[in-house]
Amino acid sequence: MPLAIVYYLLSQWLQVFARAFLALVDGEPMAQSIFGPWVVNAYWYMLTSTVVLAVVCRVVLGSISPPTPQNFSAHLAWRPVDVFLVYLGANVVAQVGGLTLGGGLFQFFESVARFKIVAAFLLFTSVMQTGRGWSYLIAIVLVEIGSGMTGLLGDFRGVFVFLGTAALAAQIRWTLRTSASAFLAGFALVFLALFWTSVKTEYREYATGGSESQALQLSLSDRAEYMLGRVARIGDIDWALTSKALLERLAYVDITGLVINVDQAGSEPSSMRQWSDAFSHVLRPRFLFPDKEALSDTEVYIRLTKADLLENMRGGTSISVGYMAENYVDLGFPGMLAGVFAVGLLVALVIRFFFSFDVPWMVRQGAALAYVYSICASGLEVSLPKLLGSSLTFAVAYGLILKFAFPIGRRWLDRRARQAVVTTPRRTGRVSRRGRGSPH
Repeated sequence: MPLAIVYYLLSQWLQVFARAFLALVDGEPMAQSIFGPWVVNAYWYMLTSTVVLAVVCRVVLGSISPPTPQNFSAHLAWRPVDVFLVYLGANVVAQVGGLTLGGGLFQFFESVARFKIVAAFLLFTSVMQTGRGWSYLIAIVLVEIGSGMTGLLGDFRGVFVFLGTAALAAQIRWTLRTSASAFLAGFALVFLALFWTSVKTEYREYATGGSESQALQLSLSDRAEYMLGRVARIGDIDWALTSKALLERLAYVDITGLVINVDQAGSEPSSMRQWSDAFSHVLRPRFLFPDKEALSDTEVYIRLTKADLLENMRGGTSISVGYMAENYVDLGFPGMLAGVFAVGLLVALVIRFFFSFDVPWMVRQGAALAYVYSICASGLEVSLPKLLGSSLTFAVAYGLILKFAFPIGRRWLDRRARQAVVTTPRRTGRVSRRGRGSPH
């Protein structure tokens, strides 16, 4: 099974199960929450949907042929410094392309930017298997955390996902040192998540200059200075209140319960509107239809929950009911399971498409991880139009990359590795013997 599936399924399950944990913290059953008894229905509907996703992934992806030992370890011949350069290059190319060829092609270049995940995954796996290049691994971790904490959406958690998936791919032995490293990584992730939860509202207001867009108005240095100032005042954070807020944000079941409540009241009579709107949006690419209306998850949220969220839209942020709730509105229960099955089938087929390319095994694993993270970074919050659009764009972008761009990059990586062999034969030879591993 592609290792990205571990993150895909656990991320879906975690947000559902977090609601049960929140009930323990609140000291009251889910049915007695402010969102009413429909939360219990939402919990079981979403948990069942997660099982459906797991079944689909097992059926579609369980028959992928395992790699040969040579294909499994092909990436180990590449120098960590060269893979790190690929990581940096993916960021630069995507940013330059997005600025010069943005507009209708913005989503395409946003997908290309995710190739940095492939490079980071390759480097992490190589370092864990060979023990070479720890400085580059640390550099990527710091860059990802720094860019995430000074961005608008706080996307610092991704690097921990990449590290965890790389550890599974490298098949590292579970030792006392591994346990300590896992504990430290988990502690760092939770600490950063709590810190971000405590500062994100004021930070977004500051970074956007109070505007209602996602355009950052301040320079990177100004944003970093603001964050460092908040770190200096870290003692002012109410950790108990922040922990509760983070858990409430993670538990996405209440929103689905609110949607069920409104839907049962008969306020959303349009049948299959969510799927229809999703296909209508995706099948009209912006580079062909420049006047296409912008997608607003918040407007859909307000329509399906009848909630007033104008204040939540400040700072350019948005909120979505999520694809499971949208499937419920269109199909009810158990009909929504058919819609979730279709979503899982799409995700699994895109991943299987990546594994059909004749490239090193870890490159395929990295491409699958980049795709899955792009549709799971916000967890259950992703809407049907964004899920379908990202899947289509990723399939096209990474199909082109794996078919045409990667062979060129691989020749460069191989050539650089051969030059290193000539320069330092004894050291490189020793690493090569360590790199000849088996996936079993």
